Amino acid sequence: MEKGTNIIIKAEFNPKIKTYILLTVAFFLVISLAGIPFLIIWFLGLGQHISKRYYQNLRCQLTTKHLEFKKGVLFKVEKTIPLENIQDLTFIENPILNILDLRILKIETAGQSNPKGSDMKLIGIIDSANFKESVLKQREAIQSKNYSLNQTSDNSTEKTHELLEEIRDLLNDIKNK
Repeated sequence: MEKGTNIIIKAEFNPKIKTYILLTVAFFLVISLAGIPFLIIWFLGLGQHISKRYYQNLRCQLTTKHLEFKKGVLFKVEKTIPLENIQDLTFIENPILNILDLRILKIETAGQSNPKGSDMKLIGIIDSANFKESVLKQREAIQSKNYSLNQTSDNSTEKTHELLEEIRDLLNDIKNK
């Protein structure tokens, strides 16, 4: 994760994510029909091992400028999203998530590079509503700070323009004398 920025909040993940991953993969194995023979291997140990490793590798934190996320078992992914690029935060629920009392927090950004429509999905954050509020508050703070900097810059530009006009007029007076 990135150094040099202050951490506002670290997300904690619900251990029920392990069960969610186990059931979701099993569901897709059943649907594929060819995966049915692998269900025995999946439920006898491979599924629990992969689910446990996935849960252990989950990290997410909100800093003063970014939302940082890390996940993966074999292939690890680390994403850093600047808060000013976040456009939408959405909660997703489905029957399996409801049974396990989990939620997915989907984060969409401006200029999405992901054709699936979301840049990040955070599954099973404990107190996800509070985490979402913290992200929105920090994003708002950054946007208001940038707005005030732009306003100051606009005032400064106007003053510079007036000063340059005054210098031009003085030079014209000197030239005419």
